[in-house]
Amino acid sequence: MLARTQSYLLHGIDALPCEVEVDVDLTAQPNRADVVGLPDTAVKESIERVRSALGNSGFSFPPGRVLINLAPADVRKEGPLYDLPIAVALLIATGLIDSRKPAARAPAFVESLPLELRPAADSATAGNAPSSISTHTSIATAAASTLDIDPRRYLLAGELALDGRVRPIRGVIAMAALARSRGLAGVIVPRENAAEAAVVPGVEAIGIATLSEVVALLNNQLEAHPHPAVDVAELLRTAEAPIDFADVRGQESVKRAITVAAAGGHNLLMLGPAGTGKTMMARALPGILPPLSIDEALEVTRVYSAAGMLPTGMDQIGLITVRPVRSPHHTASSAAVVGGGMIPRPGEISLAHHGVLFLDELPEFPRPVLETLRQPLEEHCVSIARAHSSVKFPANFMLVAAMNPTPKGDMPADEFGRRAMDRYLSRLSGPLVDRIDIHVEAPAVPFKQLSGEPRGTTSAQMRKSVLQARNVQRSRTLTQGVPNSRLSGKQLDKVAGMSDDAQTMLAQAMTELGLSARAYDKIRRVSRTIADIEGCEAIGVPHVAEAVSYRLLDRKS
Repeated sequence: MLARTQSYLLHGIDALPCEVEVDVDLTAQPNRADVVGLPDTAVKESIERVRSALGNSGFSFPPGRVLINLAPADVRKEGPLYDLPIAVALLIATGLIDSRKPAARAPAFVESLPLELRPAADSATAGNAPSSISTHTSIATAAASTLDIDPRRYLLAGELALDGRVRPIRGVIAMAALARSRGLAGVIVPRENAAEAAVVPGVEAIGIATLSEVVALLNNQLEAHPHPAVDVAELLRTAEAPIDFADVRGQESVKRAITVAAAGGHNLLMLGPAGTGKTMMARALPGILPPLSIDEALEVTRVYSAAGMLPTGMDQIGLITVRPVRSPHHTASSAAVVGGGMIPRPGEISLAHHGVLFLDELPEFPRPVLETLRQPLEEHCVSIARAHSSVKFPANFMLVAAMNPTPKGDMPADEFGRRAMDRYLSRLSGPLVDRIDIHVEAPAVPFKQLSGEPRGTTSAQMRKSVLQARNVQRSRTLTQGVPNSRLSGKQLDKVAGMSDDAQTMLAQAMTELGLSARAYDKIRRVSRTIADIEGCEAIGVPHVAEAVSYRLLDRKS
């Protein structure tokens, strides 16, 4: 007896089709069950989970020889998501789930079901079923109004508990996108993942709680209740950032630099003594960035879902609605920051996709970890190669870093302190500093500003300037809406025209500070952003002067 169900496998943040084939030979001896198709340990152990889940749900694991194949066989499979499609395929193979049309079902099939899954005629005895496998709708009611669920038109995935409950899994939003691309009706997933699948338009997301519920659905004895479609645009419109810049006392010059960074998508480094609000300002940054677009929100959600970090549950919306802020500890490894593992998983730079990667105490990070950021900062993605495969993760993030001037955290006041600061700054490589567009000093806040009423710039005021500049950048046909931070040299030549005085000032700064060619382009990009905020077509002397002032570490060297 041969049966098939459709599932998926994760490759990076994308889902690829996976067909689960089950062959049952009841006459073979001895009794044995095997999984083939490059399964990892979690997949191999699914046989025991499925066996217990079937038994505790009132079904029997078939005797004889059972062979389970996960196709394509040359791609490694991982995780417990195949428990549910394997169990359903076994029940189809043994006739306990009828994959034919309801009208062709044999009467003997109903008699083979556990009491709690029989139609309305047996509802009197079904009330004695254990509560652990009862469903949210009575069979007597559901039998009167059913929805024909053909397992060939749905992708299935879910981890089975030993008592038959279905536990949430990762990567469901990619699974739903795969179902839509293949023209399938929808997905059958754990109930906690249903909201995540419903984010993808045009896909039926049916959430289930138990294995018995799946059997009732596929036998048309329980009405399917797809999760309501999620209004992604409305969720994004009402999303709010948790921190307002009005709560930050003082630091108006730093707020100005952050406004410029947000307006052009530039990387930012804040240098200042401890306790000046650097961390607070970094966490408030998403509140002034443009809201996530629908495509951006779906892509960020796919990253978090693939990493198993998307909140699941009946009260969750299944979508990332606010630009993420990731703040790894300085003891994090390269694999944790960039991504990696035997089967590659996204790292912190991918979890910060379309958001902010905040590195506090930047010089305390191991130098090899910081050097791994150089390529993603330029290419906005990261490729992780392994012997069996290569995976590319998105990593389009704003780098915001903070550091103290010295290991003690204070600003040096004498020659000895300045030498200590130079030694501390030398932990950062020149190529990495070159890739950070804006360096700004965050000085200590005077007592008068700390004790008075907050009167500084608010997030709403900063957001207005940022959105104005972003609108200007989107309207440029020459750059096709690319943010200023990602303009190439040729694009800069077209859109970053300077007055003669501004060109002279930039040449003088390059000579006196000994700036690199990369720093030259960084200054031009930042100058273009400042001009966009001011509503100026050409870059003038004030714009270049402000951009040069943001090369703080170059001036200190």
